[in-house]
Amino acid sequence: MAQIRGNQHAFAGPGGRADATNDPSPLDAIRIQTSKIEDWLDTLAEPVKPYLPAIGRFLIVVTFLEDALRIITQWSEQLTYLRNYRHIPYGITHLFLLVNVIAMTVSSVLVIARKYSEYAVGGLLAVVVTQALGYGLIFDLNFFLRNLSVMGGLLMVLSDSWVRKRFAPAGLPQIEEKDRKMYFQFAGRVLLIFLFVGFVFAGEWSIGRVLVSLVGLVACTMVVVGFKAKWSAVMLVVILSVFNILVNNFWTLHPHHPDKDFAKYDFFQILSIVGGLLLLVNMGPGQFSVDEKKKVY
Repeated sequence: MAQIRGNQHAFAGPGGRADATNDPSPLDAIRIQTSKIEDWLDTLAEPVKPYLPAIGRFLIVVTFLEDALRIITQWSEQLTYLRNYRHIPYGITHLFLLVNVIAMTVSSVLVIARKYSEYAVGGLLAVVVTQALGYGLIFDLNFFLRNLSVMGGLLMVLSDSWVRKRFAPAGLPQIEEKDRKMYFQFAGRVLLIFLFVGFVFAGEWSIGRVLVSLVGLVACTMVVVGFKAKWSAVMLVVILSVFNILVNNFWTLHPHHPDKDFAKYDFFQILSIVGGLLLLVNMGPGQFSVDEKKKVY
């Protein structure tokens, strides 16, 4: 009888181990479900997918176009602020505003038109830095995090432009095309999520805010490591768009409301970051990501 029982275990063992091996792990189950969601999103977005790069580029630069228009329409107020509060000498204030308006307008048009993207992105990055110094906002944490995200969107524009080119732009290290694109896509992904970090630590806490923050932080982490990055980017686009409409609804404020300009500024900055996320959805996370490594292994 002991021999028979031993034979029964001998036959049952491998079958039991095979069944256990075939059971998906929790991570595999998540991958299966997110893959199904990604396939559904791809099907849903198929009609607009050819236009995503153009939409993303426009949204990224819309904050610069709005800022240029605001400087022109509020020229005297801008000069007064720079002279009286920033103590910038007369004349330099005019030059500072004029150079910013020209740089933002020309560079934004070039980004939309996909012309000289390297120089256009460089011009807009210079505007971000000079405005932070000129307006004295470089030590404002919320402003700093938002502008890091805008820079991330601009880096996504740069990597998107290199998809269509085979030569290295002047002034950049001569590294392989795919390596350059990989590093800039990774840097763009990392910088894009800083806006959400600022959102988490700003404002009053509530149950809804905690839930949105948890979902958003998970999505941000997935974007950074490049795991299901497209699906995570779509989730962040939805969260930021809803937040933008509900919180930064400047069109509901009185024309002379003191917070109107701030709400408008925040609204268009978030649109720029949404544009960067749309480029991420279109291009994918790049080679420096978990999604790409899975294809290799």
